Amino acid sequence: MKKLMFLFVLVAFLSCKNEAKVAENKIKEDVVFLADDKLEGRQTGTQGEILASEYLIKRFETIGLEPKGTEGYLQSFSFKPKTDPHSEVEFTTNADSTITGNNVIGFIDNNVKTTIVIGAHYDHLGYGGEGSLYREKDKAVHNGADDNASGVAVLLNLASRLKIKNDQSEIKDKNNYLFMAFSGEEMGLLGSNYFSKNPTIKTESINYMINMDMVGRMKKDSTLAVYGTGTSPMFKQTLKSNNDKFKLVENESGVGPSDHTSFYLIDIPVLHFFTGQHEDYHKPGDDSDKLNYEGMNLISDYIYNIISDLDDNGELAFRKTKNESEETPRFKVGLGVVPDYLFDGKGMRIDGTREDTPAFAAGLKKGDVVVKLGDSTVTDMMSYMRALSVFDKGDKAAITVKRGDKTIDTQVQF
Repeated sequence: MKKLMFLFVLVAFLSCKNEAKVAENKIKEDVVFLADDKLEGRQTGTQGEILASEYLIKRFETIGLEPKGTEGYLQSFSFKPKTDPHSEVEFTTNADSTITGNNVIGFIDNNVKTTIVIGAHYDHLGYGGEGSLYREKDKAVHNGADDNASGVAVLLNLASRLKIKNDQSEIKDKNNYLFMAFSGEEMGLLGSNYFSKNPTIKTESINYMINMDMVGRMKKDSTLAVYGTGTSPMFKQTLKSNNDKFKLVENESGVGPSDHTSFYLIDIPVLHFFTGQHEDYHKPGDDSDKLNYEGMNLISDYIYNIISDLDDNGELAFRKTKNESEETPRFKVGLGVVPDYLFDGKGMRIDGTREDTPAFAAGLKKGDVVVKLGDSTVTDMMSYMRALSVFDKGDKAAITVKRGDKTIDTQVQF
């Protein structure tokens, strides 16, 4: 009888041990830590960034990712701060007058030929500085909950889910996974640029790259912007067939103001996910209590399903896209508004205005849609920038906006 009881207990123990493990969702917990005042805005080269990188290393270790940096999980890079904003940054090994950042890199090795890179930058603006849109005189921590603790939290969630999936399945995925938390993005995509020139895996083995930058403020209409959709013929149909939650705004270009650009420029297909700018962008108000965590969970599910769907498609073909940044007009003045980059109607919708700006003085409000500026009709962001490019400081211009059902004609002075 005792032997029988022992066998029963042993079977029960083994049964519990083999029970499927479920990935723990720590998206909110990760954001709250990374966007805490104690990290002082995670500016590249500061103690706050070091604390963030140490946290990410612990999370990578807990998830079970292999180190894939140059020193464990870290890939350090040093550079001289730019004095000319139009020049390229100079990476250097000389310790004098340099800043050092750290990419944090982990790996799931499925012993296959190709690897998917999943990335998000974890640095932010510290106490503000050149990139800040905060106009008060006092110094304030720019916590960057949406920009970009949100992307890093979704990255960690995907890492956990993909690790458990491949550990428990007898048939592994047909790609390896490289997870990268980039530093130096706010200073000019420095961490991803450095990796593209000093990769810790062979770049020819990279199948495609997924980037998440500002995915924490999904609006009520569930709009999700996806950039890079033209960089591989497989992307558009895959995005469509897996979507039943979002109002997608697609952009084909592989070039944009985030880390996916560094991979596109070495001929790797890219997808960049983004929920849009807001009034707290690059300001102290970008805090963890303002994020849409339900929306972040939906985005994580969506990206996970896209990765799973593409797993049987082998190595994806790369396709060059039109570089919209080369066609962007140069302008000397601005309205002083935050554009709604997710707006897909006719015109340029304003997502926010700042005090002491031409827009504020003219009475323009959040939600107004600019349809005419000067002599130019505004149909989209590009036509808005073309219209803006003809004006100099001090010029006056007629402007027409739609505000709900009303059409308002007024004047701005730049």
